[in-house]
Amino acid sequence: MSSEQSLPGSSPRAPRLGAQRSSGAVTKKGERAAKEKPATALPPVGEEESKNPEEYQCSGVLETDFAELCARSGYTDFPKVVTRPRPHPTFLRSASMSEKPTLDDQRLSASCSLNSVESKYAFFRPTIQVELEQEDNKSVKEIYIRGWKVDDRILGIFSKCLPPLSQLQAINFWKVGLTDKTLTTFIALLPLCSSTLRKVSLEGNPLPEQSYHKLMALDSTIAHLSLRNNNIDDHGAQLLGQALSTLHRCNRTLVSLNLGFNHIGDKGAGYIAEGLRLNRSLLWLSLAHNRIQDMGALKLAEVLRPFELTHTEVVERRRLLLEKGTQERLRSPPSSRHGDFREKGQMMGVSNVTLVDKTDKMQTMKTPKGLGKKKEKSGEVVKKEEKSGSGQSPTQGTPKKEDTTKAGKGKVTIPEQKPNKGKGTKIGSKEKRSILMESEQLVAETTEMINPLLEPVEHRDGKVFMPGNKVLLHLNLLRNRITEVGLEGFLTAVQYQVQFSKPKSASKGPMGLLWLSLAKNCFAPQCPTYTMIQELMLPRDPIKVKREEEAMAFLT
Repeated sequence: MSSEQSLPGSSPRAPRLGAQRSSGAVTKKGERAAKEKPATALPPVGEEESKNPEEYQCSGVLETDFAELCARSGYTDFPKVVTRPRPHPTFLRSASMSEKPTLDDQRLSASCSLNSVESKYAFFRPTIQVELEQEDNKSVKEIYIRGWKVDDRILGIFSKCLPPLSQLQAINFWKVGLTDKTLTTFIALLPLCSSTLRKVSLEGNPLPEQSYHKLMALDSTIAHLSLRNNNIDDHGAQLLGQALSTLHRCNRTLVSLNLGFNHIGDKGAGYIAEGLRLNRSLLWLSLAHNRIQDMGALKLAEVLRPFELTHTEVVERRRLLLEKGTQERLRSPPSSRHGDFREKGQMMGVSNVTLVDKTDKMQTMKTPKGLGKKKEKSGEVVKKEEKSGSGQSPTQGTPKKEDTTKAGKGKVTIPEQKPNKGKGTKIGSKEKRSILMESEQLVAETTEMINPLLEPVEHRDGKVFMPGNKVLLHLNLLRNRITEVGLEGFLTAVQYQVQFSKPKSASKGPMGLLWLSLAKNCFAPQCPTYTMIQELMLPRDPIKVKREEEAMAFLT
């Protein structure tokens, strides 16, 4: 019995262990299969295609478009689009509120402290700050990105969601880790954006190759460019000066350029001054917080008064004068063309003249009595035949050229009228933007047809002197290394501009320098030269003059 009890007790144990092992293996395989199922259960092919960022149609709302494009591109944690915070007005506590806080106030302060901690952590999260239009809360006016790296993938997303923003006016990048490669990608993105984009700010983004001058190309539409705190040295200033103007090309769209907080020295200031020789569009220039000394200051001051043309500039000026003379001869009145035609008629020979006379007689026999008139010369007969055949004036070439010149003068107005016919009254908001753009491009448009080398010059001692740059209105040289030697050059320039350009009388032309900031340099504030410059510039400052007029009006 004991053996029988041991047999049935021992026999079921062996298969149970095997069964447990086999069942354990089965369960492990089942768990693996269950775990592998979600990995293999990928979305269908159609859903993958629908999430392709290339096929997404942007709606013009930056917050929605940016989030959707990031999700389609595989971003899990991407920056959020938030409204740019505004500074709140200071809150003044009254005497009645200076008592001890109550229990509710303590609870409120505790909750505020928790919110402040959360806000501090949220402050360091990457965000895209935007400023919205007051009329339309969804249309973005300015974009601010600060403190996080913008790579090629982000720029690729921007190339899809920024062009639909029809009201975008400014892009501000501060310490976003730009490289020369990503800057090239960013510059290629700018033409895709709206025509209202006029301001670009790249600050705190030092580049090894210093290729910031690519933002000032001839096809660029940027009017306001800020390049502060980019470690720009004399080499970068040379590239920027060449982008402002050279002997054969000139930037005509840039209105303001901020180069503050860089490493520009005397050589760099000289390169910027060379760019200002033939540039007639830049109105505002800041070189504050740099390393400019007296040599660079004298170079900048020299451009603001009559300066001597170099040999290459004189040769280019003569070439332009010759081209201008040939164009004027082509646009000469019809009387001069009669003489040319008569000379050609004499060269034709007697036989041709007799043929013309015979044809004239045949035509007079055929023409009615009312149309038969006296014909003085054979050349005039030929011209009248051309008029009757083609329906044009006797001088066929001249009216066409006059029409082209008239059309060339009206290039600003004609393209504005053509789209108005098709769109009707829907572009009322665009007219306001066009007024702003015209005000920014006022100087550039007035001087676009005239090369600065064709301005009236003065000949002295066998040298050619061109009038200085009277288009630049604001020059900021705050906190440099200028001494009284450099001040003497600016005093001479200011005396010249005060004498030959008056802001009140020259309303349509260049007004000359209106602001000149030279404080915090290597000279005493009570320096006589600096005091004279301030006395000369004070009546030219429109802001101070306006304040004085308002104060006088208030007193009276």
